[in-house]
Amino acid sequence: MLIAFNKPYGVLCQFTDRSQPPRPTLAGFGLPPDVYPAGRLDHDSEGLLLLTDDGQLAHRIPDPRHKQPKTYLVQVEGTPSPAQLQQLRQGIVLNDGPTRPAEVAEVDAPELWPRDPPVRYRRSVPDAWLRLTIGEGRNRQVRRMTAAVGLPTLRLVRVAIGPHRLEGLASGQWRMLG
Repeated sequence: MLIAFNKPYGVLCQFTDRSQPPRPTLAGFGLPPDVYPAGRLDHDSEGLLLLTDDGQLAHRIPDPRHKQPKTYLVQVEGTPSPAQLQQLRQGIVLNDGPTRPAEVAEVDAPELWPRDPPVRYRRSVPDAWLRLTIGEGRNRQVRRMTAAVGLPTLRLVRVAIGPHRLEGLASGQWRMLG
């Protein structure tokens, strides 16, 4: 079984939370029993999360050796220059080593569901949207890459993992894929 879930902002990619007060988890969305995430999304990231009851599949999907590209819509603070976009395309050296090259393009602001809480708006600071695709998935990698080129991430929405797409799923909804 494979499930596509549109993970809302602020939800943990696990079914339990022992912190006090407890934070929202996957348990609150009526998902089938005995599924678990195939990869992760940070609590402050949104979008496509795949869940499965197949342990081998759960390890294969996020593994960079299986070349499942992950595509994100990224709202960044600032106006990207051609040089900044080229840095992302060439790969960035982070504190845990160089990243693989990314596919990146500036895009028009997408039609997305409202985020709760909304992204802080500052009239004096421009923002822009990027479509960014990576072939690996280190901890907070997209946020660290955009920050490294001087474009801090304001909102991060994963829209695809390999052939699987988010289209048609509202925040908090899920559907069976197989």
